[in-house]
Formats: sequence, C-alpha cells, structure tokens
Amino acid sequence: MTAAVQPHDDENVVWHSHQTDKAFRAKQKKQKPCVMWFTGLSGAGKSTVAGALESRLAELGHHTYLLDGDNVRHGLCRDLGFSTEDRRENIRRIGEVAKLMADAGLIVLSAFISPHRQERQLVRDLLPEGEFLEVFVDTPLAECEKRDPKGLYKKARAGEIKQFTGIDSEYQAPELPEIHLQAGEASVAELVELCLESLKQRQIIR
Repeated sequence: MTAAVQPHDDENVVWHSHQTDKAFRAKQKKQKPCVMWFTGLSGAGKSTVAGALESRLAELGHHTYLLDGDNVRHGLCRDLGFSTEDRRENIRRIGEVAKLMADAGLIVLSAFISPHRQERQLVRDLLPEGEFLEVFVDTPLAECEKRDPKGLYKKARAGEIKQFTGIDSEYQAPELPEIHLQAGEASVAELVELCLESLKQRQIIR
C-alpha cells in the first residue's frame, strides 16, 4: 500500500513565480488553457473520444496533451496498485501533472475512469474556476460489457478481477458535468463536434 502524501510543510520550499506566466503562454498559443476530464466506465469510449478530439484540435492548430489512464501507469504511477488508496493517489498525481500542463497554456485531455466524485472534485479544486471541464462519457454498462475491448468485464464476472468498477465497485456518475456525452447514442465524430462546440462557447478556442 502506498503511503498517503502529506502537504509539504518545509518553510524553505516556496512557490516561484516566473516572468513567462500562464497568461503569456496562453496568448502565444491563441487559446485558453483547460483540463478536460473524461470520466466513465471501462469501455465507455473515453480514450477513443479524447484521442479523436485531440486530433481535431491539432488539425485546427491548437496545443494539447492527452493523459491516458494506462499510459501513466507505465511511468508516473507504475508504483501504484488498484487499492482505494492507490487509485486516489493515482488521480492526485495526474491532477497535479494536468495542472502544470494547463499552466504551460495547453488544452489537457485526460481519460480516466476516476469513479468517485470526491477524487474528481480534488482535481477540480486544483484549478482556477472554469478551467476544469468534467466530460461524462455516458455509456450504459451493458454496452460497455458488450464492447469489453480488454476482456476485463469477462474476468470481473468470473471473479478473476476484484473491485472492478461497475461490477463489484461503485461508479459515481457526475451530477453536473460541463459536457455530457450520450456515447451509446452517437458516433465518435458527433461526440467530438459536441466537445468542440462546448470549447468554443467557453471561448477556450475560436
């Protein structure tokens, strides 16, 4: 089990502000930074939609970075397991990285199940008002199980995986997400356009 991370109380460790700040970087990139936090069940299509959206944003000349759930466990979070404590620490670390990337002026897309509202709120609280966009990829459990791209639901139903979200571990759906994607009823291209329109309405992109 990973030890809980405590706030740094060393008075010699201080935050340094720099001349080249977030406002300058955002102006340079002709966009407003934000963190688009894609959440939903395993197999809901989070990574697929986030990846397609990033490609469209890149085509439009925007500066982005996609943080994917599996990818970060190869490095940043490779020491973490899947206990409740480790999952919380996984989201905390990703939130801190996303915050730094937003400070760099980027549009950050993250694709994580992040099943608990408290954890998603933790990331929201790291960012200024309006900079965290919760994107609920709302795909019914039955459809996710039908897709089952990694065979995880099959293993969970067979008891080979314990505490699997949606089966024997709760998924707490967002109550008021900034973007609600009915992913079982629309194509990936349609969902991407909905995300783009939301970004334009918020003047994150033009």
